[in-house]
Amino acid sequence: MTYQNILFDTQNGVARLTLNRPDKLNSFTGAMHAELRAALEVVQSDKTIRVLVISGAGRAFCAGQDLADPDMSVGPLQPDIGHVIEQHYKPLILTLQALRVPTVAMVNGIAAGAGASLALACDLVIAAKSAYFLQAFSKIGLIPDTGGTWFLPQRVGMARALGLAMLADKLPAEKAEQWGLIWQAVDDAQLSASVDKLAAQLAQMPTRALVATRLAMHAAPNHTLEQQLSVEAGFMRELGWRDDFKEGVAAFQQKRAPKFTGN
Repeated sequence: MTYQNILFDTQNGVARLTLNRPDKLNSFTGAMHAELRAALEVVQSDKTIRVLVISGAGRAFCAGQDLADPDMSVGPLQPDIGHVIEQHYKPLILTLQALRVPTVAMVNGIAAGAGASLALACDLVIAAKSAYFLQAFSKIGLIPDTGGTWFLPQRVGMARALGLAMLADKLPAEKAEQWGLIWQAVDDAQLSASVDKLAAQLAQMPTRALVATRLAMHAAPNHTLEQQLSVEAGFMRELGWRDDFKEGVAAFQQKRAPKFTGN
């Protein structure tokens, strides 16, 4: 597929997906969503890929929905924003949350609205210290979408989530790290190198175990402790039959670094 709105490439087990509408702060359009779906299908099917990094071109990560996109046009009939959510954003977030590889968001600038939620849907978020997160929906009479009302309370608690959503204040990356919203905020000059190092590390780790960790933790809030113990047992049973477990034990016994294959 020829991409017009994103960049996509793979190397050494790392897939890199870059939102590429820098003149529009990488805001979403229907065309961009179609390309995102195609790229994520490649990640899901290509077994040589061990980690996905999502970033934004230019000075922004993603400013959310492009309000000038035809899907959002306001004329004699108001746009069906709910349909846009169901058609594009819901499958995007669910795909990321179920992806067969770990995911990293590299936030280099503003991450607003759906752009913030896109980052939060990734397993690990590393942001430049100059970057910030913004829930601007209240300024146009809407609510946080793309999972914003789910991610925010779970990460920072209800009081802070409501404050961010209702007041639409910018949340600097360093405070986002302090609040537990993201994994790490780093100096701007170190952002690319930090993400490269992390991606290379993840690409050498036991992929299935990392994804199972994500799935187990996401399931936990809906379970009692007894139920979650059974969930853990199920994952441990399945992973215990995998080659990576055998390799990990052998490497430990032989006092050497393991060579995981993701199987």
